Amino acid sequence: MEFEIWYLFIGIAIVLNISVSVFLIRRDDLETFQKGAQILIVWLIPFFAAIGLWMLNRSQDVPAKANKSFGGGARDSIDTGAAGGSD
Repeated sequence: MEFEIWYLFIGIAIVLNISVSVFLIRRDDLETFQKGAQILIVWLIPFFAAIGLWMLNRSQDVPAKANKSFGGGARDSIDTGAAGGSD
């Protein structure tokens, strides 16, 4: 029973470290040395470094703007002169 818990613990650590390592490799804003150093830290200090570095790099992502208006509005793209408006 005790070995099964350790296997589960080690398995979760490996999956977490691999996923954070891939996340760090795919980042374009980090230099090669920074990627290597952060991946080394992730593997030397499992769980804490993986979660901490993931949160740090994730917080530096540019948030998507959701306030974009769609369509029409006060200034539509239709010209009133071409649409038969009064001259």
